[in-house]
Amino acid sequence: MILHKLRITLEMIKFEHTVFALPFALIGALLARKGLPAAWQTGWIVAAMVGARSAAMAFNRIADRHYDGLNPRTSGRALPAGNLSTGFALAFTAAMSALFVFSAWRLNSLCFYLSFPTLAILLSYSYTKRFTSLSHLVLGFSVGCAPLAAWLAVRGEFALPPILLGAAVTFWVAGFDLIYALQDIEFDRGARLFSLPSRFGIGPALRVSTLFHGATVILLGATAMLTNLGWLAFAGIAMVAGILYWEHRLVTPQDLSRINVAFFNLNGYVSILLLLTFAGDILIR
Repeated sequence: MILHKLRITLEMIKFEHTVFALPFALIGALLARKGLPAAWQTGWIVAAMVGARSAAMAFNRIADRHYDGLNPRTSGRALPAGNLSTGFALAFTAAMSALFVFSAWRLNSLCFYLSFPTLAILLSYSYTKRFTSLSHLVLGFSVGCAPLAAWLAVRGEFALPPILLGAAVTFWVAGFDLIYALQDIEFDRGARLFSLPSRFGIGPALRVSTLFHGATVILLGATAMLTNLGWLAFAGIAMVAGILYWEHRLVTPQDLSRINVAFFNLNGYVSILLLLTFAGDILIR
């Protein structure tokens, strides 16, 4: 029974999607240390990331449970389907929020103080689709905080490189979230929810997504240049550019059938590939 509930909970928060954000937090820590951070720092950074993302996803499911129940694509999710109670989801959100704040406290005082506004951003994202078509950028910014947060965990001070990397992540996530939102254009319009695809249509949304991903590649290059990384990191950026190009070849206004391949598969490769190449470059040096 406990294992069954755990499986449903992990499915509810899409735990496997941690691969989108965690690698960038680790890159931020590696850049800050110019090598491997201390084991205890890495452990608390990972714990903070798991807590923050799990709290954000669980709260998103709570906030959207009414709309999820109305949308045929999402009606089978745990809360609208009755597989988990709202009370359990709230308790889980509180526990994961506590894990995040506690982990930040264990890292340093700056991380602890910033954990509260960061948590507010992570949770408030769930309501942005009610009033703005820029919710994709808010989601991107929420994930884009990861490399800066990890840098602060190691160095305890702000700097330009993690800000540029965070901006790259912001545009990357916003770009693929635009593609994902293409599935719900008609539902969003009927439910009076805001998204760029529902407001402007498929073609313009894909063009904006392309611009966002172009900005991602430029910002990744700027980060690598500013931190004096070498050929391996730039090779990783070039491969990421190729993956993003292929992603936009897969999804067109005439064919939306491969959205899930573009969203889940290709973007998972992006984060892992950048971690391997950036980490390899830093450690070799």
